[in-house]
Amino acid sequence: MFEYFENLTDMRQAGKVKHNLLEIVVMTICAVIAGCEAWEDIADYCRVKKNWFKESLHIKLENGIPSHDTLQRVWGMLEPKEFESCFRSWVASVCSIEDSEIISIDGKTLCGSRDANKSPLHLVSAWANQNQLVLGQLCTDEKSNEITAVPQLLDALDVKGCIITADAMSCQKAITAKIVEKDADYVIGLKDNQPNLKRECAEFFDDFLTAPENFPEVTHFHTADKGHGRSEIRDYYLTTNLGWVQYADGWTSLNSLGMAVSKITTGEKTSVERRYYISSLTDVKQFAQAARAHWGIENSLHWCLDVTFHEDYSRMRKDHSAENMAVVRRIALDALKQHPAKISLARKKRRCSYDDVFLAEVLLSFHA
Repeated sequence: MFEYFENLTDMRQAGKVKHNLLEIVVMTICAVIAGCEAWEDIADYCRVKKNWFKESLHIKLENGIPSHDTLQRVWGMLEPKEFESCFRSWVASVCSIEDSEIISIDGKTLCGSRDANKSPLHLVSAWANQNQLVLGQLCTDEKSNEITAVPQLLDALDVKGCIITADAMSCQKAITAKIVEKDADYVIGLKDNQPNLKRECAEFFDDFLTAPENFPEVTHFHTADKGHGRSEIRDYYLTTNLGWVQYADGWTSLNSLGMAVSKITTGEKTSVERRYYISSLTDVKQFAQAARAHWGIENSLHWCLDVTFHEDYSRMRKDHSAENMAVVRRIALDALKQHPAKISLARKKRRCSYDDVFLAEVLLSFHA
């Protein structure tokens, strides 16, 4: 990992620097992988693992282990966009993105980053579903700025041949144009922020469900799952005949409109939900796989960050530390998920805290 962070700009005054920046970055990443969540914990962990860092990672530590105050100050000064760029380069070197990889883009608010003087940070992440990796992230000050952040994040990633999924907030003409410019396809949720197109889509599929025999052009894909007292039936419908759509102008490569109908039964209670989509795809099975895969960013990324890394409770928020440590947590998540052990993420993290050999394996599993 050293080579991807060695060119980070050290913002400290040269005459006052005691601890090497690259060593601080590497030790902090190891500490977070091992479950440390506060500056004091990271400093304690580094002190305990001092000899291991020297012997296994060949870290010199010429002035010993930095204090927790030093760690906080350094991470608060580090330029977030530069650190995020290093992270994306590292992931790109170890991750082979193949055609039709489903990349989900979604935002997450860091609740603990709020203070009296500023609103909480909102992070937009790109999640590769097959690879189970965060490919990159960008920070915005407000959730509404996610619309402008998505094209910027796409510009920073190589998504050629992939399928981009996103929720309705990203249902914007500029975003579909950017996705197609990057030689990718898209499946994007359609809700009331595009009221006219959503109304047309809903009315069309209402008519279809009433008399499906009148709509031979609509294709269908069906899945059913059952277990743990719960059954879920999903029906996906796609139409590529859009000659009747009045509000299709300006949408780049809008080749289809889709609907997903989920019927969930738990005990004696049944609920039915319809969701609508715009898409550049024309194959209903591909559409169904992408629409369902989008939930992976909630279950495999956001849920893990909150439950396993307790991100929403983090009080690391001085200067740039909240944004930078959010990147560190995503590095840790990627590294842990790439290790092949068939155990939970939480158990992997605990093993890294006391098993140096296992920690070394985790670091090597996320290496080019």
